[in-house]
Amino acid sequence: MTPNAGAAAQVAPAQTSPSQTLSRGIRALEILAEADRPLTIAELAEAMGVHRSVAYRILRTLEDHSLLVRDDAGRVQPGPGLAVLARGVSRNLQTAALPELTQLANTLNMTAFVAVWDHQDCVTLVTVEPRHSAATVLLPGSRHPISTGAPGIAIQSALSEHEWNRLAPGTPYRPEAAEARRRGYSASHDEVIAGVSSLAAPVRVPGGRPAAVAVVYIRSSQDPAEVAAALTASAARIEGQLA
Repeated sequence: MTPNAGAAAQVAPAQTSPSQTLSRGIRALEILAEADRPLTIAELAEAMGVHRSVAYRILRTLEDHSLLVRDDAGRVQPGPGLAVLARGVSRNLQTAALPELTQLANTLNMTAFVAVWDHQDCVTLVTVEPRHSAATVLLPGSRHPISTGAPGIAIQSALSEHEWNRLAPGTPYRPEAAEARRRGYSASHDEVIAGVSSLAAPVRVPGGRPAAVAVVYIRSSQDPAEVAAALTASAARIEGQLA
């Protein structure tokens, strides 16, 4: 008898494959969030690349959880359940940032927001528009490449080039990030939205990836250095709340 005879077989655990249904449901929500109007089931099925019957089953499940709703014509759009889920995303960061964003928006007359790092993207987490003046509209959930625009540069600047290359291999560390690391804030113009400028300061999140507090504007009489000083002060207070 061989030494292993009679012994229990050592079977490597099977690797769990991703859930196709879950993936499709998430993709449906992403498509609806990006759409500028409610979609018919046929339109959503086409965008998902699935048969209409498959899309319908997925939508029924999402509808049961209030993640989407249908209007009187049967078209679908994001539902209130998503707002409940969004409330829990980076809850501490949102709580710490909201008073600062409100003050920045109303003092500077610019839209103020917090952006976070998600894979290769920079994603707007929460925004505040000035109360008594028109401003550039920026919606929560908006995303653009992390290496583009002042918020992404600010997030990069919270890390050294070596740290960035380790955490985000293949995504270049912009030379502007090194400059922003030195002076404490970043600036961009015409990079994400044509004609729009942005200033941002990094926010270091304990135990998590860095974020950025930022403003966007088309034109302003404000001295950019004064705006940057307000941003860096707000970033410091947000970090103090998170510590």
